[in-house]
Amino acid sequence: MRTTLPLRSARICRHPHRNMNEEREYVLGTHDQELQRLGLQHRVWRSKMLEAWADAGITEGSRVADFGSGPGYASFDLSEIVGESGEVLGIEQSARFVAFAKTEAQRRGITNIRFLEADLNEGIPWNHNIDIVWCRWVASFVRDLSTLVEHVSAALRPGGRAIFHEYVDYSTWRTSPPSPSVETFVAKVMDSWRASGGEPDVALTLRPTLLMAGFEVLDTTPIVFAVGPADFIWRWPSAFLKAYSRRLAENGEVTESWATQLSQDFAAIERSSNSLMITPLLLQIVARKP
Repeated sequence: MRTTLPLRSARICRHPHRNMNEEREYVLGTHDQELQRLGLQHRVWRSKMLEAWADAGITEGSRVADFGSGPGYASFDLSEIVGESGEVLGIEQSARFVAFAKTEAQRRGITNIRFLEADLNEGIPWNHNIDIVWCRWVASFVRDLSTLVEHVSAALRPGGRAIFHEYVDYSTWRTSPPSPSVETFVAKVMDSWRASGGEPDVALTLRPTLLMAGFEVLDTTPIVFAVGPADFIWRWPSAFLKAYSRRLAENGEVTESWATQLSQDFAAIERSSNSLMITPLLLQIVARKP
């Protein structure tokens, strides 16, 4: 379930909205181009992710569940950290992403990781002994937040921790100088997201939901980027904007002329070295099960 900028991922984003087909694919698909985009997204967020994992205590020997593991990029990093004495369980609802992750794990010779094709909206069998649950851009796409928190609690051992990366204010995605086209695009993304049953600003309700479920919230840290076109991080929102605007046009949610105008306006922004992009505000939440 990894989205992007709204992400599986998509995410916005990884982390994404789903088509109601037999494979329950992400709205941006599970094709090769999307695998590459999710790989880019993973590289952009990798340093923040590793920092969160270290702070939460993931180390050699840890048993970690990657909720909404997508193509497995984070799971592979986890497997390296926990080592042979640890274990990683990747849970993902896309059959193609699970197949990709299993093939990639075999190619890399990784033996301490397994992937489970499952829908986090449904009941999932647990062994009730996980040390850490990693959950990024998943809460914003599930049908019921309380059900997700119940799954997290069921997976964790007493004293285990959950790490969430979820948006708390998606509308902070703007450019400087201001771009009406980009701001309209962001509003359309949020409208489309909510129309599909998701919530872009889910972190606002995730924290109280965790508290009501008995978790102790240990950390709430905001994360936002402010970058120029030459910065590597710029490629992440840029790739999402280009892919998602095409999908909005394909779905008839915007006109082709509107999508073309957005593309032209954004291209002009990218050509200017003086441009600045402020990304959607994300909240890192770390919670401990009693």
